[in-house]
Amino acid sequence: MALLYKTDSYSLIDHRKYTSHIYKNVLADGNESHFALLVKLFAILGYKNQVKSRKRRYEAIQVHEETLVIQEKFEKLLFYINSEIKDELCQKHNILDTQAVRELAQELQKSTIFRFIGFNGGNASNFPLKCKIKEDYFLIPRNSRFFCGCVKEQCLKLEGNKYDIVVADPPWWNKYIRRLKGADDKLSYSMMYNEDIASIPLGNLLSTNCLIAVWCTNSPSNISAVKDLIFPSWGVQYVTTWYWLKVTIDLEPICAFTEGCKKQPYERIILGRVGEVADLPDSHLIVSVPSALHSHKPPLIDVLSPYIKTASPRVLELFARYLLPNTTSVGYEPLKWQHISLYEEVT
Repeated sequence: MALLYKTDSYSLIDHRKYTSHIYKNVLADGNESHFALLVKLFAILGYKNQVKSRKRRYEAIQVHEETLVIQEKFEKLLFYINSEIKDELCQKHNILDTQAVRELAQELQKSTIFRFIGFNGGNASNFPLKCKIKEDYFLIPRNSRFFCGCVKEQCLKLEGNKYDIVVADPPWWNKYIRRLKGADDKLSYSMMYNEDIASIPLGNLLSTNCLIAVWCTNSPSNISAVKDLIFPSWGVQYVTTWYWLKVTIDLEPICAFTEGCKKQPYERIILGRVGEVADLPDSHLIVSVPSALHSHKPPLIDVLSPYIKTASPRVLELFARYLLPNTTSVGYEPLKWQHISLYEEVT
């Protein structure tokens, strides 16, 4: 992970820089190329007139305890990081306005609809590859595997494997996807009930000492489901909750902190364990400029790996929409954000 700033309380990361490291020496047709995600996907800039009155706005909003803690932690982070880091983000990503980024994301969303159900593959080499799959080209990171299809069914194919880190980004029921499905069914994905997520046969795939991270919405019902239904069904013990704060390139929250269960500029990562893992800090705040691609979460492996005693942890990602090195990725669309149209050659 391209960490710009790291303490026990914070991780400020550069998602695009991370992909640049992954695809530094891509082999294609006997040649080597260097790729990274389109810089335009991270050109998120906006809310300027809101930012100017930030202090007054925050004082006028009565935020609940959790949001207040995250807001205060973020204010401290801004005090700690130096101006060079801030300038680097702005100079690197300030390419398009926010609306142009959204239009680009919608265009790429439509162009990366693939029907690869039942298709499995991977890259067993120690270098990334540019591969042609059916009629399209994809980037496949080193030492990676992928299984396209229903997560429950694909997990059964992994019987006999044990993983030290598991990351899951379940397709929670939400209003945005229901609206998307109504507008264009091809742009949406199948959402799952909490009971269906809990029934995924994951328990047999967890190593003796395993760290589990579940991306979760801020819905109280989903939060309770992870802690009280999903984790117990998987044989996992809840440990703590971390937060991902999404910011613009000028390090402002992508939207205002609000009260109650309204839209927030952050999402949560609920952490659990099996066996013994290193002590996890409470309320760790991961901060990054988000990709404009829908549900394109920043990779967590390098942030989580230090808490696993194994030097080379075996990693499983469920409901994956992209691939990572040394990781087995499972879901209906693990190749979605691997399509070559999302990348550009860099020097």
